[in-house]
Amino acid sequence: MIPLIVALAVVAVLVAAFVSVYNRLVRARNNADNAWAQIDVQLKRRYDLIPNLVETVKGYAAHERATLEAVVAARSRAIGARGPAEQAAAENMLSDALKSLIAVAEAHPDLKASTNFAELQEELAATENRIAYSRQYYNDAVLTYNNAVQAVPANIVAGMTGFAPREYFQAPGEERGPVRVRF
Repeated sequence: MIPLIVALAVVAVLVAAFVSVYNRLVRARNNADNAWAQIDVQLKRRYDLIPNLVETVKGYAAHERATLEAVVAARSRAIGARGPAEQAAAENMLSDALKSLIAVAEAHPDLKASTNFAELQEELAATENRIAYSRQYYNDAVLTYNNAVQAVPANIVAGMTGFAPREYFQAPGEERGPVRVRF
């Protein structure tokens, strides 16, 4: 009788440990999913601001059509991107297009002086800061999740229940290098 009680106790402890580890993995996965959703919220905000910015610039810089079209095309590609790697590439293209748009604005003093443009530009800069924070938060959540999935004994539970490591949101290689400042 005692061996049966010991065996049941061992099984109960193993089941409790399995459930505990599984629940920790679920919480970490949900946190990573939430962090990705927060990036989407900020990107949606950015996508909503861009058409207003483009329309404002159009009135002042009609001859800069190629720049405006590049921004619109990059925005469309970014909206359709799926997954961290594709999203990062699309967002970087959009950032480059927006830099060109801001350069066009700098070349037009009347546009720079426009209150509407200044407010949109300020709002876009604030959104870019929120996006950067959201990306950092997502990567932190993915780090926590990946650590949980890969550490012993959770890796055994993760393998049995289908938990797999996630991708980080990474900047492309050229953005990781040193910045060159020329005067």
